[in-house]
Amino acid sequence: MKLLNFTIIKLTACLILGILIQYYLNFSFYSISIVLINVCFILISSYIYSNYTYKSSSVFGVFALIAFIILGAFTYAISNDTLNKYHYSHLNLNEDEPQNIHFSVNKRLKSDLYNDKYFIDIISINAEKVEGKLLLNIPKDSLQQHLDVGSVYGISSKLENIQTPLNPFQFNYNKYLKDRQVYYQIYKRASPLLKIEGKEVSLSTYADAFRKTINSKLIYYGFKGDTLSIINALLLGQRQDIDPDLYTNYVNAGTIHILAVSGLHVGIILLILNFLLKPLHRTRYGRHYIKPIVIVIALWAFAIIAGLSPSVTRAVTMFSVIAIAMHLKRQTSIYNTIAISAFFILLFKPVYVFDVGFQMSYLAVISIVSIQPLLYKLWSPRFYVTDKFWQIFTVTIAAQCGVAPISLYYFHQFPGLFFISNLVIIPFLGLILGLGLFIIGLALINKLPEFLVDFYTFIIDTLNGFIAWIAQFENFLFRDISFNYLQVISAYFFICSGFYLWKNKNTKTLYLPLLSLALYSGVLLYSKYRTTTHEFIIFNKSRYSILAEKKNNSLSVYHNLDTLLFKQDKTLQNYKIGNSIDFIKEDSISSVFRFKNKIVFVIDSLSAYNIKSFKPDYILLRNSPQLNLKRVIDTLKPKVIIADASNYKSYVERWKLTCEAKKIPFHSTYEKGAYIIK
Repeated sequence: MKLLNFTIIKLTACLILGILIQYYLNFSFYSISIVLINVCFILISSYIYSNYTYKSSSVFGVFALIAFIILGAFTYAISNDTLNKYHYSHLNLNEDEPQNIHFSVNKRLKSDLYNDKYFIDIISINAEKVEGKLLLNIPKDSLQQHLDVGSVYGISSKLENIQTPLNPFQFNYNKYLKDRQVYYQIYKRASPLLKIEGKEVSLSTYADAFRKTINSKLIYYGFKGDTLSIINALLLGQRQDIDPDLYTNYVNAGTIHILAVSGLHVGIILLILNFLLKPLHRTRYGRHYIKPIVIVIALWAFAIIAGLSPSVTRAVTMFSVIAIAMHLKRQTSIYNTIAISAFFILLFKPVYVFDVGFQMSYLAVISIVSIQPLLYKLWSPRFYVTDKFWQIFTVTIAAQCGVAPISLYYFHQFPGLFFISNLVIIPFLGLILGLGLFIIGLALINKLPEFLVDFYTFIIDTLNGFIAWIAQFENFLFRDISFNYLQVISAYFFICSGFYLWKNKNTKTLYLPLLSLALYSGVLLYSKYRTTTHEFIIFNKSRYSILAEKKNNSLSVYHNLDTLLFKQDKTLQNYKIGNSIDFIKEDSISSVFRFKNKIVFVIDSLSAYNIKSFKPDYILLRNSPQLNLKRVIDTLKPKVIIADASNYKSYVERWKLTCEAKKIPFHSTYEKGAYIIK
């Protein structure tokens, strides 16, 4: 089957290409609109010409593809909330002054160590009606209840910029939020959070209220702790309350996908609905009309309750198309179905193309439908049970083929025992989901017996225990794997060409795998060459000092962290992965570092600097030394003054003013991030 013969696949590929072009090149909305209008005019003209002359026109086909590329760019451009004249970004606000903000809660996010986090929709700022989203941070307090979605509040707070990365290869949370139309954040500090009567009514509001009702019923019947959080994740798509250690166990065991409601879950629910609605086959319109309509409504109701995440939206869209096609008795290619779901999702939510869950979900599904049938044909088990386990095993391997490259790129680790954990869990996932939905239904009507609560709690606890047991085999978890985007592209090229060779089995197709292997080898050599650099780095680490000298693939680190903190430090881990570091050597921080022909002089809390035997190029101030910086500059005459994040911020501000007066460059890692000397 030649996939590119399917028109919808070509159009979806063009739509994605247009989204990517607009994302990286950022054309103006006006210019994209003009180009789209002109291309549509040419498209219509070529179509009329073809019909008038009864001749097929290649011009129409070419411009159709171009039109969908531009449509992709247009959909991404128009999704930018700042184009709205009522967006709060158009207000002339003083960021140093608190603003009176009236808002409704849009979505509860996963908390960090210090704050509960929410996306909020602005209703007004300083009594002026505006629109847009903000990130709300509320300090963790055991007395503070979680905010309800749709609830309306008022607060006086400054609009603060979202921090950009301060160290190399650090996750860019600023960019992540901007992709979701969130440009500023606010904090609840001294100012109270005032609840206002009324609610902003939406589907999300009703879904959140329904989830809260379900949770209150489950808690009433005795579900709590990890059991309750796993039920919320598996059945309601809410993972915010999962214990971090439990979540890490699922990641390390290679089973995190079962906690994100996706195609696997929706497919099982579709099978359950198909079985339950079989009696409709006896009615006149039941099989071909009523049943598919009921299934589609039920699937979308589940998607709304689960929070309409990218993974569940994609899965429900795809299975809705499958359900309709299946009951109308019309044959359709699974690739067409996947493409249709992707097309309509990206048409309305183009930013989903950058969502990790969305990418991995589609890649897993495409790999399963493409590779699993070939793997399954390698062996024909004689017994039913063996055959089912072989099916699960081949599905797991096929899915890993699809997600492994992109998973290595985003998460830099690979669970070696993924096939064991999936062989055990997937057969019972249908039971867990089916029984879970049944228990929720009984709880809602107050008819849930105690033995079912105990039995389901035992199942979830056993599941968590098995996951924890798998996760403890750390030798089979390969961590800190360096994998860049060029390796991702070349790896997928190799997988696709290998699949193409396997399917066609002739010598003419052998050149593609050989070409892809040569490409991947070239990418590895280029990646190795790119990291052969020599640099000295002063990292930004709150309350600590970390300095490092990188030479090719080795790193010498000078720090004052304790052993445990050093092993867990994300700053160094990100730098190690990003630069393919193989060897790390530790040492304490000395007073003088010589790098190439440059000298870095470190002044710590002892404030010892009266050394006249050399003139340093750089002075690093750490641990808040009490000194007269003007005198230091006059004595040592450095070229640059650097202050890391181990200093008091008040000291750093004073030093900054001194350097400005002396007209000498000053670098604070608090503000500008890590300082790199090359």
